[in-house]
Amino acid sequence: MSLVNTLKDLFGKGQKYAAENADKVEDAITKAGDFVDEKTGGKYAQHIDKAQDAARKAIPKDGPAGGTK
Repeated sequence: MSLVNTLKDLFGKGQKYAAENADKVEDAITKAGDFVDEKTGGKYAQHIDKAQDAARKAIPKDGPAGGTK
């Protein structure tokens, strides 16, 4: 299996997990952002919030095939 195929397979598995566990993934995004914000003393809070929003939007909402509600 080529590297590209391996990466596609891993990406698909990640999307499937995120779709099936959206609440857990969103919680992890929040916790990660809060951790980084704390460690940087809030210096990059605006950037962290943007990254969190982008990560939340990337979570498939309608199942492993993708799409949004």
